[in-house]
Amino acid sequence: MEDLRRHLLWQEEAGGRVLMVDAAKQAAERSASLRSMMPPRGAAKATPEAAAAPASSATPPAARPLADPVRTAAPEAAPSPASPPRAAPPEPAPARTPAAPVGNGMLLDVPQRAPAYPGPLPGVVDGERPTLDQIRRELGDCRRCKLCSGRKNIVFGVGNPRAELVFVGEGPGENEDLQGVPFVGAAGELLTKMIQAMGFSRDDVYICNVVKCRPPGNRNPEPDEIAACEPFLRAQLLALQPKVIVALGKFAAQTLLRDSTPITRLRGNWREYQGVKLMPTFHPAYLLRSPAEKRKAWEDLQQVMKLFGKQPGSRT
Repeated sequence: MEDLRRHLLWQEEAGGRVLMVDAAKQAAERSASLRSMMPPRGAAKATPEAAAAPASSATPPAARPLADPVRTAAPEAAPSPASPPRAAPPEPAPARTPAAPVGNGMLLDVPQRAPAYPGPLPGVVDGERPTLDQIRRELGDCRRCKLCSGRKNIVFGVGNPRAELVFVGEGPGENEDLQGVPFVGAAGELLTKMIQAMGFSRDDVYICNVVKCRPPGNRNPEPDEIAACEPFLRAQLLALQPKVIVALGKFAAQTLLRDSTPITRLRGNWREYQGVKLMPTFHPAYLLRSPAEKRKAWEDLQQVMKLFGKQPGSRT
């Protein structure tokens, strides 16, 4: 037993030394392996990138610029706080609006002042203001156009020669032709009501027409007929020198203004004739055919009343 115990102790001691020797050997081998992996003294420290570079390359490749992670992730949605504020996009140009009557009662796409009549006016001598009697004598037994052949009377005009308000119509009808007085038929009765509703009477105003003779069958006056009578109408207005002219219908408005704009657009908008304010509106004969338009005509006349300080009367 004693021998066996000694043998085991010897084996234990021998085995321990062997183990210690093997451990020292393994440590020496690991140290040698590490030294072989280390660069020689004096050499620059190798970076991971240099270590990964090929050995044949003498100079390292140029470093790539680092990408801005913020810009890469969201270049538009997350701008740098130090960057200047983005300019606001230009506002679209305002759309053009078509020419139309504006709120102050003026048409923008037509001349506001009627051009002067180029020819001489009847009854005017040496530039002096004529009288209505002088103009009537100048008109005489007019044969200046074809309307003279069918007329009964020349319908010159009627009313106050010092009137501040003048109504200009188109031409005489049958009743006017028979009596020689403007606006005495059905349309004349309506005009009388309109004048009274404005706070005037027929004796306060003056009434005349573009043409002084009745067109056959109450047709529209033709251009040569208007041209023959127009100087007399202008001479009448020069003699009267009213404050306001109310042009009844398209022929009166277009002749005095020398403007072919339809009466539906002209009406209700102040214009100027030789320094006199002019209000176009519908003709009473048209209002008899289109009663629904009376409201618009009344609105036009109310603008005239404001200039005279008149209060609205009964509506026609």
